[in-house]
Amino acid sequence: MSAITGIYHFNQAHVSTEYGQRLMQGLQKYPSDDVRTWYDQQIFLGCHSQWITPESVGERNPYYDSARRLVVAADAIIDNRDELFQLLNIEASRQKSMTDSELIVLTYSKWGEDAPKYLIGDFAFMIWDERNQLLFGARDFSGSRTLYYHCNKERFAFCTVIQPLLSLSQVNKNINEHWIAEYLANPGVIECVDDTSTVFRDIQQLPPSHSISITGERVTVSRYCKITQQEERLKLKSDKEYEEAFLDVFQQAIQSRLRTHRQVGAFLSGGLDSGTIVSLAARELNKQNSKLHTYSYIPVEDYIDWTPKSKVADERPYIHSTVNHVGNITDNYLDFKGKSALTEVDDWLEMLEMPYKIFENSYWINGIYEKAQKQGVGVLLSGARGNNTISWGPALSHYASLLKEMKWIRLFREMEMYSANNGVKKTRFMKAIAQKAYPFMVRGNGQQMEYHFPKLIHPDLAERTDVYKKLQAYDIDSNGFASPSNIFETRKKHFEQTFVWNLNGTCGTKSSLRYSVWNRDPTNDLRVIKFCLSVPENQTVKDGMDRALIRRSTKGLLPDQVRLNQRIRGIQGADGIHRMAPAWDSFIQELQQLVNDPQISSYINIPVVKEAIARIEGISRPNNPFDADYSILMRSLIMYRFLQKNA
Repeated sequence: MSAITGIYHFNQAHVSTEYGQRLMQGLQKYPSDDVRTWYDQQIFLGCHSQWITPESVGERNPYYDSARRLVVAADAIIDNRDELFQLLNIEASRQKSMTDSELIVLTYSKWGEDAPKYLIGDFAFMIWDERNQLLFGARDFSGSRTLYYHCNKERFAFCTVIQPLLSLSQVNKNINEHWIAEYLANPGVIECVDDTSTVFRDIQQLPPSHSISITGERVTVSRYCKITQQEERLKLKSDKEYEEAFLDVFQQAIQSRLRTHRQVGAFLSGGLDSGTIVSLAARELNKQNSKLHTYSYIPVEDYIDWTPKSKVADERPYIHSTVNHVGNITDNYLDFKGKSALTEVDDWLEMLEMPYKIFENSYWINGIYEKAQKQGVGVLLSGARGNNTISWGPALSHYASLLKEMKWIRLFREMEMYSANNGVKKTRFMKAIAQKAYPFMVRGNGQQMEYHFPKLIHPDLAERTDVYKKLQAYDIDSNGFASPSNIFETRKKHFEQTFVWNLNGTCGTKSSLRYSVWNRDPTNDLRVIKFCLSVPENQTVKDGMDRALIRRSTKGLLPDQVRLNQRIRGIQGADGIHRMAPAWDSFIQELQQLVNDPQISSYINIPVVKEAIARIEGISRPNNPFDADYSILMRSLIMYRFLQKNA
């Protein structure tokens, strides 16, 4: 609930008050409820607090425990408080008022450097252990909160954001060309697979699921948590028991994230994940005589839908259905007229402190945070991790597995039901299953040519950094990700490779600091993830339904129009290029300046950019904001503006 910062001198020298002031001044642009610092000779800790939970109101952060001689600067909301109270034998009279900072100190006091293994929630913290002359910190398993640091022979300095660290002397502000190379070479949404590096050469970050220990001049970073698919699956007696178990663990995750003395809000689309979160949250808030505020992006009024029949740009019919069915909701529908990916570039570069790729969503994400702030919201619920947790269940891949395992009876029964549910002819569906199961057999003249995303990185930079070899080590090819043997392997890697988690944490942390609104995702709860990974596949695809467990579990909680919808998917940001029409000429003009600017020509493959401009300008402007040429040009422009400000 805070921005934290600090300095530790290795050589026993006193920390200069000027350095501490510089770090704290770098946090002044964020709204705060309290600002505190703590000094002791070679150590300085500071905190720019935002009070979100009831326990945090009036909290002393950094918090010093004189009996244990421990002091912590914590950016944290801990969700398994009740479990920790029992494990730590905290008397009932102290539990309600105990802050999460105190809880972290007590957890460290009992388990030492194993403490992060016992914490569930969104956190980044640093603890100064006076007795052992040890500075210890950790970042939660998915990196929901950021933690950057700079280390040289004299000192270790850390901060929730980057810019305050750049204000310190001896910190070089040079750009990290290896980070830039990965950003440009990888067409996917991941900026960098090196989860310790940042766009600035002298600034590193603690990866998700990792802790850091600094004693003397020795700095040790280690991984404390690794999520793996459980070999032994959950075995319950009936479908109903699976549904009840799912609702129990997911309701617990949602209840944990409703802890705020402010209002509670939620992103709401027309889909299953956000609808389920909203349904359970609204019911729980009703018990507290409080309403849930929902925020839904909608296209601008004059937008003409270009999407195919299986997609929908305006999800209001489904959203209205959920709102009316659930009740206890104050719903907001926001079109963000006058906003576009282009209008937000400078703002997002300042907020994220690095080039970014999710420009298609930038204007509506910012807009929802701003609206939530104005309505007094402290917690904004989301479901970003849902596809790999609560709504997991890829029907086609599951049926392909049944085909390969020759489980004919079950496969044909499932095909009958799936065809009936979706209006798909069985012959066509069977062909798709066969292609999924045996892709090597799909040959011949009718096979489509494989698409290759144009190479945006300058060839010299690619060769100098050997970036493609590095990306290949992570199964990333010229299209963003190599096609693994199956989607189950993709899911496995999603939880094992920590760089996948960094993007959401960076956006969530820095948006929360700007608006004093915390993004909290119950689909990202560690308890929920472990449960979902233990569920047998025949529970996630069943009776002709993909994502079957959540569909069955939400009967009565969601309207069937949403719960049983397998035919239509929403596309948020479908009007992205339409929004840019008034500024299209200036967009092209800036790109023309870009291709003639020597500052960026050493990074970007200029001929590729010129070809994309030629295809996209004038009357050939595309409708699809996910068009490859448009993506190339927006990423080039974002990088161009970043370098103008920082190189």
